[in-house]
Amino acid sequence: FLFRSKPPHSSVNGCMLFCAQGKNIIVFYGSQTGTAEEFANRLSKDAQRYGMKGMAADPEEYDMGELSRLSEIENSLAIFCMATYGEGDPTDNAQDFYDWLQENDDEDLSKLNYTVFALGNKTYEHYNAMGKYVDKRLAELGATRIFDLGLGDDDGNLEEDFVSWREQFWPAVCEHFGVEASGDESSIRQYELQEHTDINMNKVFTGEFSRLKSFEIQKPPFDSKNPFLAPVTVNRKLNKAGDRHLMHLELDITGSKIRYESGDHVAVFPTNDSALVNKLGQILGVDLDVVISLNNLDEESNKKHPFPCPTSYRTALTHYLDITHPPRTNVLYELAQYASDPKHQETLRKMASSSPEGKALYQNWVLDACRNILAILEDMPSLRPPIDHLCELLPRLQARYYSIASSSKVHPNSIHICAVVVEYTTKTGRLNKGVATNWLKNKLVTDNGHKSTVPMYIRKSQFRLPFKATSPVIMIGPGTGIAPFMGFIQERGWLKEQGKEVGETVLYFGCRHKNEDYIYQEELEEAEKNNVLTQLNVAFSRDQEHKIYVQHLLKNNKENIWKLVHSENAHIYICGDARNMAKDVQTALHEIAEELGGMTRTQATDYIKKLMTKGRYSQDVWS
Repeated sequence: FLFRSKPPHSSVNGCMLFCAQGKNIIVFYGSQTGTAEEFANRLSKDAQRYGMKGMAADPEEYDMGELSRLSEIENSLAIFCMATYGEGDPTDNAQDFYDWLQENDDEDLSKLNYTVFALGNKTYEHYNAMGKYVDKRLAELGATRIFDLGLGDDDGNLEEDFVSWREQFWPAVCEHFGVEASGDESSIRQYELQEHTDINMNKVFTGEFSRLKSFEIQKPPFDSKNPFLAPVTVNRKLNKAGDRHLMHLELDITGSKIRYESGDHVAVFPTNDSALVNKLGQILGVDLDVVISLNNLDEESNKKHPFPCPTSYRTALTHYLDITHPPRTNVLYELAQYASDPKHQETLRKMASSSPEGKALYQNWVLDACRNILAILEDMPSLRPPIDHLCELLPRLQARYYSIASSSKVHPNSIHICAVVVEYTTKTGRLNKGVATNWLKNKLVTDNGHKSTVPMYIRKSQFRLPFKATSPVIMIGPGTGIAPFMGFIQERGWLKEQGKEVGETVLYFGCRHKNEDYIYQEELEEAEKNNVLTQLNVAFSRDQEHKIYVQHLLKNNKENIWKLVHSENAHIYICGDARNMAKDVQTALHEIAEELGGMTRTQATDYIKKLMTKGRYSQDVWS
């Protein structure tokens, strides 16, 4: 059975034998940050324990129109691990699949067996929209759901949601297909180690993602597999005082052919702190500069290596692997065999179990304590896994997304980033540092005479200024949530300079103290002076006894807000923290609609929902 492969970045043409080798469990993943892909790999590995053959597959690389033909394989099952991005959108790699599902009403999937595990976050308006859609749509096209839709909530404990779902899912599969677990719970290696002793160093990856030497010889188009190395032209601290470090960076995209619009996201690929990498090498007693390849034991798999190979352990731990996030339970389970102390072995296995005590222990000892792999190795001196198995188990280091803080009308060759450096002390007394923000903080404009560069690409967004310049805009963005609005304000100013009639431009910004972290104060006050900003409302939450936030200012200006929204077709934009701010702002707007629009709470909620569907209420939020 042929499942046509369309690899976007390789020279492979024609067909890829997909499942012809008896693969009967295909786990498709829609992944933006790598978690759905991780879960897909775990499920495909599980299949072996049930005497089945599994593989994880990127829907972008296959012709999903061939999906119905999976039924030609005995005991076949398609599993979909689908994450939701932004405002209920599919992830980049699942966009084509999503379009295909929407467009093909006459597709007959009546012989297809499937199940879906959705990954999302409850703090977002469109919680798990993509997973729910795939589950519903496959059923509409006649496919057989053999197990209930799983809902993973990253605001709670995504790992726990997945483990609980998976624990009930496999027995259901066994019952459906009449198969039994092999009882073999031992670790199954997916890759084998090859050490290269006399390799030409020009053939070794040093941090590139796809094409060897792509960082030396740059060729457009630039995307997630082929990022552009943008020189840093500005890196300045934004706040005047206080214990945090808020920064403004400018990346030069001259000559890259990269285009962006206000509201888009810039994705940057950070590298891990060399001190952490060196400590890992020391604690495991290995030479990090050994050049290795990890080769897939399943020769038919389209994933030959877990990360670009050949490369050194140092490069893998610096550029390709995530060493700072608390490891997931499957990693602890597989590492347990390498603990020489039986107590350590038992603890690791217990944390990976789905027993209430095990879950509580994992939550407390790993998640709440923010223990990364290095901290776990330090606190369990008997645990000394071989470094190659550790490299196989750790997830890939992912790109980080920032709302662009500039307008391409004003800065066509420059992309601005506004971010706060993440640093905190864990309850074990360790100082944990955010990977990307600390790496960006250290991107000095010239470093020892060299230009600092940032590997980056653009991710398009739905967060857009109104098509009509005359439409009023209300922008609500405390802290670094102001980022996209700096771009919006620049663009509205540019439109005015072009002689266009521009609607009211209203900003609600919030920070802690006026004389500490009122970022972009000069630019905002200048924009207000030039009437580019028709209203500048700033909440200083800690400059008085009781806290004042942006939602309080909205309520204070309720008549003006209601007039702009209800009578003048204003567009509302919210950017920043999803968990509290975005919710509180929405509640304030519900209350304004109730009070000034004479609505019940249900009507007010529906009113705001309608604004969302019309594209007049947009959120760019994170948690």
